[in-house]
Amino acid sequence: MREFLVEITTTIPEGTTQAEVDRRRAAEAVRARELASTGNLARLWRPVGELRSIGIWRAGDEDELHEKVLGTLPLRLWMSLTVTALESHPNDPGRTDATT
Repeated sequence: MREFLVEITTTIPEGTTQAEVDRRRAAEAVRARELASTGNLARLWRPVGELRSIGIWRAGDEDELHEKVLGTLPLRLWMSLTVTALESHPNDPGRTDATT
């Protein structure tokens, strides 16, 4: 699977009830655990003091990432995304594809 840096900002539409927000957030937590168990969600951070997330996500390609991974998130309709495809850097100390 390829890796992608994904920045997510979620904006709740005006007029949305707190019950709907709570329901979707609970479903989002469940779906995130599922995606982590399949290897599609590798890491997820929230910058201090900000209401956005930054994560390392995995999929076969960017279309699959959007359609079958990010597109399945319960909060997706409220999200704006910035996706950056990643590749291993030759000096990455965690690199697993290096040959000797």
